[in-house]
Amino acid sequence: MTITENCPNEFIEIKESPVHGKGLFAKKDIPEGTEICVIQGELIDEAECVRREDDENNNYIFWHSDENYIDVDKNFLRYLNHDCDPKCYVEENDDYSLLLIAEKDIRAGEEITIDYDYDEIYEYCNCAQCREKRKVV
Repeated sequence: MTITENCPNEFIEIKESPVHGKGLFAKKDIPEGTEICVIQGELIDEAECVRREDDENNNYIFWHSDENYIDVDKNFLRYLNHDCDPKCYVEENDDYSLLLIAEKDIRAGEEITIDYDYDEIYEYCNCAQCREKRKVV
């Protein structure tokens, strides 16, 4: 079921996700290397990032550079879920934005994911690789 929410992008739609809550899904086939979208939001510093994470439980923040973060809490990118075998990666675009790029071919209907790449996420990740790691520990 597609969620009726503003998702101004030719490649992406928001749907219920088997990973977590809602997710971003490919509306059509996306070839490897395609720039899927620009990641934009409020540019904040590290202190404000920590405050929002701690005080507001805001987890929709992308690291941009040594001193800056992008808060996407108010746009559709908050539905970009984690996967240890991601379909996409993020790279710097300019001083105010990042790019979401297809790491591999993505077929229409597949969930668009990234590796959040911070230690705490692996404690909660439900992929086979993370479940196996938690058994070993």
